[in-house]
Amino acid sequence: MSIEFWSSVQVEADTTFLSENHVNLACFEVKGRPYALDVSHVREIVRSQEITPLPLAPDLIEGVIDLRGVVIPVIDLGRLLGYDRIEETSLSRVVVLDFDSLVLGLAVEAATDVLSLDAIALEDVPQLAAHSGYDVVRHVVRRPDSAPVMVLSLEQILESVYRSALSPQQGEAG
Repeated sequence: MSIEFWSSVQVEADTTFLSENHVNLACFEVKGRPYALDVSHVREIVRSQEITPLPLAPDLIEGVIDLRGVVIPVIDLGRLLGYDRIEETSLSRVVVLDFDSLVLGLAVEAATDVLSLDAIALEDVPQLAAHSGYDVVRHVVRRPDSAPVMVLSLEQILESVYRSALSPQQGEAG
């Protein structure tokens, strides 16, 4: 699917992550690497816009955007995953998510496509990573001649944001 398709697409909320034997994943890039989330949590994907910083917000919250009259907190997925900040380009997007009545945005480098595949294609994260407490990636989808897609856990993304709120604020006077 083209980037134009993703510029401001509404995703059907009726889609379920693991219906019977089928999976639908919204795919995007962070630092040139493919990641995905359950399509059922994706409200829409919009072009990146200016993010207004929130003073003393948790470290992982970049700020907020005003999307058609709704103020939405935005998390830089690059920083959350341990990379540098997402650099804004013409391909940058904000993936707007709705999870348990919580609406938030994830800043990503680009939205790429929707993967529709059999549930059997979801592989567990390697045991070494899972046993070491790495739980942001829920599954891995291998693709021939392409890098594997890391399927993220929205629950663990939120947990990381909550944990960042408990850590000392950068630049805070002590």
